[in-house]
Amino acid sequence: MSSPDSPSGAPADRAGGSAPADRVGDGAPAGRASGLDPAIAGRLKRGADGLVPAIAQQYDTGEVLMLGWMDDEALHRTLTTGRCTYWSRSRREYWVKGDTSGHVQHVKSVALDCDADTLLVKVDQVGAACHTGDRTCFDAGGLPLGQ
Repeated sequence: MSSPDSPSGAPADRAGGSAPADRVGDGAPAGRASGLDPAIAGRLKRGADGLVPAIAQQYDTGEVLMLGWMDDEALHRTLTTGRCTYWSRSRREYWVKGDTSGHVQHVKSVALDCDADTLLVKVDQVGAACHTGDRTCFDAGGLPLGQ
């Protein structure tokens, strides 16, 4: 089932239009300045593409909803607006969860893991978190263990 959040060419949640001109490759920032607090930016350990994985979790139940990607600007927007902003690696642009689908993520807290290379964003999810229309992106079924 396709939904408005689908990265496959269907309309998706977006914030700010297309990518800045200084983005290259798979959404990699090219030394671009952002509004992120320098103390926070200095702690982040980004991948070679300049991105950090961000796990979205339902704040009150602990349900893992989805994984998205953030650069410094996406994290800055998330922290300052109270809405999750992600970097789409396929579309090479920012998107705010829920802007087109209505499936909003209201940010309750953001934490950096012990290695400073992953974010945990606790949210109050309105509607489906997954672009397939499922509540979470992990409803596709478990994998067999011990085989």
